[in-house]
Amino acid sequence: MPNSQFTPGIASGRLSDTDYNENFSDLHAPLEVHEAAVAADRCYFCYDAPCMTACPTSIDIPLFIRQIATGTPDAAARTIFNQNILGGMCARVCPTETLCEEVCVRETAEGKPVEIGRLQRFATDTLMAKGVHPYVRAAATGKKVAVVGAGPAGLAAAHRLAMKGHDVTLYDARAKAGGLNEFGIAAYKSVDEFAEREVAWLLEIGGITVKTGKALGGNLALETLRAEYDAVFLGIGLGGVNALRAPGEDKDGVLDAVGFISDLRQADDLSALPVGRNVVVIGGGMTAVDAAVQSKLLGAENVTMVYRRGKEAMSASVYEQELATAKGVRIIYNAQPKAVLGNGAASGVEFEYTTSERGALQGTGEVFTVPADQVFKAIGQTLIETPEGIAMAGGKIQTSETGATNIAGIWAGGDCASGGDDLTVTGVAQGRDAAEDIHTFLMGGA
Repeated sequence: MPNSQFTPGIASGRLSDTDYNENFSDLHAPLEVHEAAVAADRCYFCYDAPCMTACPTSIDIPLFIRQIATGTPDAAARTIFNQNILGGMCARVCPTETLCEEVCVRETAEGKPVEIGRLQRFATDTLMAKGVHPYVRAAATGKKVAVVGAGPAGLAAAHRLAMKGHDVTLYDARAKAGGLNEFGIAAYKSVDEFAEREVAWLLEIGGITVKTGKALGGNLALETLRAEYDAVFLGIGLGGVNALRAPGEDKDGVLDAVGFISDLRQADDLSALPVGRNVVVIGGGMTAVDAAVQSKLLGAENVTMVYRRGKEAMSASVYEQELATAKGVRIIYNAQPKAVLGNGAASGVEFEYTTSERGALQGTGEVFTVPADQVFKAIGQTLIETPEGIAMAGGKIQTSETGATNIAGIWAGGDCASGGDDLTVTGVAQGRDAAEDIHTFLMGGA
């Protein structure tokens, strides 16, 4: 092993192959059949279940858990997929601790919820492993729909539209489909190329043509799509990264966390990925946690995550914060970056402590420095390409509850649209609902 955790600067090969394999193994082991039965038996099968209300895709959670308990996991999977065609990935990455499991009656009464996420994975994995797609296309309608963006929202929309008999062309700017699930989620949350396998499984519905390397505003024009298709759905995500607005952020070693996570997800050899001895991640969301934890798992000696507000304001859940600290990440709250230090390359970041006065963030004047060979920005993303003529709200595409934009024949969903919140499950819900509205429109409904 040429390098170690103590090698100065940014270096690759800090760990042994055994350590890499162990560090990036499945975060949560899948349930065995007996374990799933025991876990399902804890469910009260509530009427008006709060867990179902908390699920953005409104999966009938008591029903699918009862189906597992009665030994019919394939039926449970169908219950899940009827509402969330990406239920397999959502079972792995959904923040269940702040959604369905947080409101579980068992959590309220005992402090230990039914393991809804792991049970969902058990059911969906069981059916997907059989290699049979559970849905059949309706008779062809002769209608054509363009879906731009092959992330969770676009995939969900494409599948639902294809299932209803429409011909769908799915465009994406990257070399492969998957979006956030393929490029933006920590590697230890989705192992064994599951995102890619899930896309291939989803496409078995038929009627979907995938065209990669096509970016809206680049080699793909919205007006051309409107002319060639009966409807257009935009699920283009948020490709831009917010700036630190601090001197020195252009220094070597200052990178965007989304790009780092993407590179790691696509790497064939983790030992070839360089990481700093001292890493600082600026931000308080899931992306920040994923970048911080994975830096530590790649062999960084010291990883510090710094967030400008308090612990309670972080968009990353308490579970994710605790996961980070359990992996050795230090979290500093109430501090904002003032400058990236170093002569050409980053050597540290100067921060200022903050306080909140009537909701407004203010610096206290007290500063401190954290050593850093590598600095990751994880302070939010922005929409790169604003589609011409489409109304915007808060930097995102303004949509109705069903995803319709102000232009007839164009819908949007996922992170690029109003209501999107950087969650796979929310993107799926918006893509699915938009597809239903598109179908009504195409078939001449009100």
